[in-house]
Amino acid sequence: MDYYEILGVEKTATKEEIKIAFRKKARQLHPDVNKAPDAEERFKELGKAYEVLSDDEKRQVYDRYGEDGINNSGFGGGGPFEYGFGGLNDIFEAFFGGGMGGFSSRQRDPNAPVQGDDLRMDIQIDFKDAIFGVEKEIKIKHLETCEECMGTGKDKNAKQTTCKTCNGMGRVQQNTRTILGNFTSVTTCPTCNGTGIDPSSYCKKCKGRGAVQKEKVAKIKIPKGVDSGSRIRLANEGDAGKNGGRPGDLYIVLYVKESNEFIRDGVDIHTVLEISMPQAVLGDEVTVNTVDGEEKLHIPSGIENLEKLLIKGKGVPYLGKEGQRGNHYVTIKIKTPKKLTKEEEDLYKKLFEISKRNDSDKKSGIMDKVKTVFK
Repeated sequence: MDYYEILGVEKTATKEEIKIAFRKKARQLHPDVNKAPDAEERFKELGKAYEVLSDDEKRQVYDRYGEDGINNSGFGGGGPFEYGFGGLNDIFEAFFGGGMGGFSSRQRDPNAPVQGDDLRMDIQIDFKDAIFGVEKEIKIKHLETCEECMGTGKDKNAKQTTCKTCNGMGRVQQNTRTILGNFTSVTTCPTCNGTGIDPSSYCKKCKGRGAVQKEKVAKIKIPKGVDSGSRIRLANEGDAGKNGGRPGDLYIVLYVKESNEFIRDGVDIHTVLEISMPQAVLGDEVTVNTVDGEEKLHIPSGIENLEKLLIKGKGVPYLGKEGQRGNHYVTIKIKTPKKLTKEEEDLYKKLFEISKRNDSDKKSGIMDKVKTVFK
């Protein structure tokens, strides 16, 4: 997508011109004003375009490399527009005073069920555990529904439960005049912090939150073939929901320790094996370590330095594909001796003389052929 085209400005536009263009189009495209089916998607694109072009550093990257440059430079992930309207609200609020919550269709009943927050936990596992899978015990800290108030946050014995400031709505409205006209700004009630409950009526155990912090031990099964960055989702193990809403989920993000012996590349394993000059010349049968243990490996005669040999099916299992595995590659490194015994030196001298003689014979044979051709 062309960010300049989305905002309707030239590539030479100043920051002020970009800001004015965003204000104009944001008011036109906001889904609470524009009922077109694609209004929400176009509004998100507009927000992303403004985010990039209003930032000098991001704009410079975009002008030189385009959208791919933004995504590959670290600006693309986790920005304010990655997760829908949450980040757009911040910019919209800066312009219009009340954020998108200022539009009446976005108001939410504070007593409606709300899903709990998702949680993330990072854990480190051993190299071979990532390959063959493992079962681990973890400690989960999350919010659980308060048993005293059953998640309502209200003291069941209290007489007054509704916040007087917001009449139980959890939000208060305020009219704001902007350059685009009057807007109704809706903000969290400062008295009850959005709960709609009078603070004097809060549940004593959870202090009106409807949930309490708890710790539990759970067993998780890490499947074969995971790698750093792999995620495991534990449904309903996030924070408790509000007003009967379902709990969030817990995402376990895995980080795999490096091995001193094996190098992993996707589903393949790589190792290096040093061999002697005689082994390289004559070939040999050797034993090498794999993730499964020791394996026999045939070294063919005349092997080259840094040539790779294959041990099929001894790599990493394909995640979710039972019975399928990558391969193990052994890179051969021919070791040149630095110190020789008298016997070894004599033998190498003899080999050297034979090699020189053979080279001389080959050159002589080539010259005889050349002479024959030109006779």
